[in-house]
Amino acid sequence: MTRILIADDSTSVRCGLRTLLGLNSDWQVCGEAVDGVDAVEKAHQLAPDLILMDFSMPQMDGVQAAQEIAKSGTGIPILLVTLNISREIMELARNAGLRGAMSKSEISKLPYAIKALQRGETFFYA
Repeated sequence: MTRILIADDSTSVRCGLRTLLGLNSDWQVCGEAVDGVDAVEKAHQLAPDLILMDFSMPQMDGVQAAQEIAKSGTGIPILLVTLNISREIMELARNAGLRGAMSKSEISKLPYAIKALQRGETFFYA
């Protein structure tokens, strides 16, 4: 069972992701974070196997939160899932150590992204 933390400031997006992840019996949502600071705290508290992280969130954006989580040395793979993906954001994510980045408008690719990260691969899709 892969335990997944969802970090997004939109309640409807978190609900949609939870529903989508629930279609795979091997995935379990272990928690939800409402902003970057909350994502860092929940990552430490819940020790998820994987994190789905929005880019644009209050208090701390997804890349900054991922950098803070990486400092703990847990090596949790993080996938940036954001509305407005660009080459600049993908490069920022890659340079910050995130394992992937994709657009919310391409959410049908999410299962492929998660499986790639589970295999230790990266998944950058614009």
